[in-house]
Amino acid sequence: MTIAPKLYIIMVQKKQAKPGSLSPKKLGLPPKPGKAKGMTKTTPVSPTNDVAALLEGMAQTGFQGRKLGESVRVWKKMLADPECTIFFGLSGALIPAGMQRCMIELAERRYIDVLVSTGANMFHDMCEHLGVCHYLGHHHVDDVKLYEKGIDRIYDVFAFEEEFRQVDRGIAAFAEEIAPFHGSSREFLRQIGKWLSEEVPERESILSTCYKQNIPIFVPALCDSSIGIGALIARRRGVDIAIDQIADTDEITSIVEEVEKTGVVYLGGGVPKNFIQQTQVIGSIHAKDLGGHDYAIQYTTDAPHWGGLSGCTFDEAISWGKESAETMQIQCHVDATIALPIVLSALVGSGTGRVKARKNRKKHVFRQGL
Repeated sequence: MTIAPKLYIIMVQKKQAKPGSLSPKKLGLPPKPGKAKGMTKTTPVSPTNDVAALLEGMAQTGFQGRKLGESVRVWKKMLADPECTIFFGLSGALIPAGMQRCMIELAERRYIDVLVSTGANMFHDMCEHLGVCHYLGHHHVDDVKLYEKGIDRIYDVFAFEEEFRQVDRGIAAFAEEIAPFHGSSREFLRQIGKWLSEEVPERESILSTCYKQNIPIFVPALCDSSIGIGALIARRRGVDIAIDQIADTDEITSIVEEVEKTGVVYLGGGVPKNFIQQTQVIGSIHAKDLGGHDYAIQYTTDAPHWGGLSGCTFDEAISWGKESAETMQIQCHVDATIALPIVLSALVGSGTGRVKARKNRKKHVFRQGL
């Protein structure tokens, strides 16, 4: 026998809120919101098809969205400062990830003055100029099968190893053409940029664009790349070629010593970041305290608590003299392949141009070994 449960109905009397019970005055809140002394209130960002306006709005929000928006403001300050020389650090292998066109735009618009890169980026840039492509792949794949098919994987980007080796051999042949060569990576890459622009004028690359714009490119770890492999092939054939990395350090430090102000932008970290950062230390060793970089931006996915340079904060860099307490600086923790296209689009979309540089130079510059 099933006994049906009894149902109990509880009547709840609804109470109406008294008029004015939640008014700002009743709650003791200030009559005019956002008027706290010495503070700026956040502003909800509005969706828009205007990237420049979007980033400006994000600068009034919080977390890394705010940092991304604020980085645009700092970059604009650099571009508007006639005494500022902008150094750009390009780490990793971002050219296979589709960042080549953005880098070309940076150079053509004079948003940067000096480029420091990994050898990988410049090699892949050269490959693209010569018609060697990178392909959309996938990060979930059988790498043994890729190896058997001669396909290299860069996370979710594919490329053919034999095509890379053809470019390696081309670099060796180029080294043989200009031999004997004893000089900095800057001079070696300048000549490659010149050769690319003359041999394949219908295409473009960072190397060819920087050659035309007279923007120096330094690769302080050139041997750690296929460009270095190509140079080694040439040397083993008896070609007299030597890339002087000490000359790289001397040349870039001399640029920093000569100019009135410096700004730095780092896409990632690694060797390019420290190579630029250490110029301030080298200057102080040679009795020329440069006072730290005046502007600093970094887009990185690294964190400081691992102790690596890529995640090192600009505040920590103050202890080394690389930045100062007066440096206008922003670090944004974001994937560089997300940050660069968005930030560059905001600069271009807002009509930001480069102010005409002044000819001022610091006096009594110590040029070591040049």
